Amino acid sequence: MTQSFPTTLTRTPKPRQADSALSFGRSFTDHMFIMEYEEGRGWHDARIVPYAPLTLDPATTVLHYAQAVFDGLKAFRGADGTIRLFRVQRHAERLGRSCAGLCIPPIPADLVRQSIEALVAVDHEWVPSTEGTSLYIRPTVIATDVMLGVHPSHRYTYFVICSPVGAYYKEGVKPVRILATDKHVRAVQGGLGESKAAANYAASLSAQQEAERQGFTQVLWLDGVERRWIDEVGTMNIMMKIGEEIVTPPLAGTILDGVTRNSILTLLRDWGHTVSERRISIEEVMQAGREGRLTEMWGTGTAAVVSPVGELGYKEERISIGNGGTGSLTQKLYDSIIGIQYGKLPDAHGWTSEVKLPVTA
Repeated sequence: MTQSFPTTLTRTPKPRQADSALSFGRSFTDHMFIMEYEEGRGWHDARIVPYAPLTLDPATTVLHYAQAVFDGLKAFRGADGTIRLFRVQRHAERLGRSCAGLCIPPIPADLVRQSIEALVAVDHEWVPSTEGTSLYIRPTVIATDVMLGVHPSHRYTYFVICSPVGAYYKEGVKPVRILATDKHVRAVQGGLGESKAAANYAASLSAQQEAERQGFTQVLWLDGVERRWIDEVGTMNIMMKIGEEIVTPPLAGTILDGVTRNSILTLLRDWGHTVSERRISIEEVMQAGREGRLTEMWGTGTAAVVSPVGELGYKEERISIGNGGTGSLTQKLYDSIIGIQYGKLPDAHGWTSEVKLPVTA
């Protein structure tokens, strides 16, 4: 059951864009959820209020020491008008693990879930209806002590904002070109790699710009010690089909426990595929590509669901994967996840949950 939170409705609703005009993360709904933490008092004053800027002192901890985590998930409006959240409880639990990794007092997963459900219910009219569109939901926690000095904060703010977003692939699923880098490092064991921390994304920017200068779309990250074991691609988990084996790096402290990753691995095993969560080197992948055994590669994540890879670059070599297009298994995975999210296909694993809308007179 969704908890009821004190709610102040906006007096100045924003105009909503047509579904066809939506991009990603550019417009935001009328309301936000917000709650504070204070040591000795715990999390308190949970409420829904009109969307508005946050006021932060220039000495606020998060601005200097990046003690901040977030998560991201979506709400989908099906053809029947029902609004569904995809694996909201798992996202809520992951936010708690991210908090723990940065010494942030975890928020109970049920409270995170309820805050998301309540906010989406208030702003339900913002959920677009065209297939491929959705309402992106961003729960975030920031440290709000006001003092300089490296230490875990004693105060925090948790907030949730929502953004109606357009179809990630407006013209169908398109393969991308990725560059494996042995120069830049995203994460190492014992660091922040398995947390959805703001600092991880700042650390990725330089390599991303370099890849783009060379004509690639994303960076394929290698491990930070030997710089040969594959970790992630861009901000997504990575999978590849080599012969009859589907391989993805294991959750070993350097990569995010992706919700889409978990969902796709579950479907693949349901379908009888051989799936290995094991270490795989860039040399093994490149050799499989040279021999024609690397037939498909794709990234997985909330924004795109799956992002097929058509070309892989490493050092001075480039290999085409499959025929450079979207593989049949990649397309099937995309269609299956999307079908479940919009309520078009059976949800055998109970991944979706319906948002209870407010009763109107």
